Amino acid sequence: MRHTDVIHVYDTLPQRYRELAHRTAIVTGASRGIGLGIAARLAREGMNVVLCGLEAQETTAAALAIRELGGATRSLAGDLTHETDLERVVSFAVESYGSVDLLVNNAADIQRTRLADLSAESIERQWAINVRAPLMLSQRAAAVMQQKGAGVIVNISSVGGQRAQLPGLPYGMTKGALDALTRNLAMDLGEYGVRVNAVAPGWTPMNLDPVADAEYVRETSAFLSIRRPGTPSDVAAVVAFLASDDASYITGQVIAVDGGLSAQIHPPEQPI
Repeated sequence: MRHTDVIHVYDTLPQRYRELAHRTAIVTGASRGIGLGIAARLAREGMNVVLCGLEAQETTAAALAIRELGGATRSLAGDLTHETDLERVVSFAVESYGSVDLLVNNAADIQRTRLADLSAESIERQWAINVRAPLMLSQRAAAVMQQKGAGVIVNISSVGGQRAQLPGLPYGMTKGALDALTRNLAMDLGEYGVRVNAVAPGWTPMNLDPVADAEYVRETSAFLSIRRPGTPSDVAAVVAFLASDDASYITGQVIAVDGGLSAQIHPPEQPI
C-alpha cells in the first residue's frame, strides 16, 4: 500500500472500536505497505496516529493523505538504527498528543539471503531494526503507559519467525527473536496494565500490478488455503482488535494472519 492508495480504501474501512477514539498510537515503518495500512485503520478508528518512517517526504505524504480524509495524524522521519532518531519517537508522540496508548513496532529490514552470502553488516542492521528498535521503543512507550496503568504494544512479526524458508537469513532469525521479545515483554509489563502481542503476516505483496502480475498472483495464491494474498488491511484489522478493549485478556500471543500458510504441511493439492 502506498499513500495514494489510502484514498481508495479509507472510506471502506469499518469503524468497530469506538473506545479507541482520541487515544494515541505510534506506528513505525508507516509510510507504505503494511505500516501505512495499520496507520490508516487506526486513524479510521478515531485514534491520533504518529506515522514514523525512514524518508521524510514519503512519511509526510502518507500522513497528509490520511489527514485529508479526516484522520488525526502527525509524521516523524528518522532511522531507527540511530540512537538520536530512536530517542525522539515516543517524546514526539507525547508532545503532539499528550500520551501514548498504542505502540505498533512495524519497521523492518526484510532482506534474506543464504548463509554463504551473509554479511556482518546485514546481521547488525537487521538486528538493530527488527529487534533492538522494538525493544528500546517498547521500553520508552511502556514508561508512559505505566503512568496511566494501561497500554498496548503490538509487534509486527512474520510467519518466517515460526517456520523456516530458503533463503531466510538473517530475517527469520530476527523475527523469531521478536516473537520471544513479545512473550517476555508481556510477562514483564502485565502487572502495569500493558498488554503485548504480535501479528505474523504471511504472503502480503504490496507492489504488484493488478494486470501485469495477475497470473503470478493466481498461481501463488493456489498455495494458500484461502487462495488469495494477504493485504495490509487484513493485518491492520487484527492490530485494531488487539488494541481494543475486546482483547483485554489477550497478551503474550503471536497471531498468524497468513491465509493458512503456516498451518499446512504441504501446499493444497501438492502432497509430499
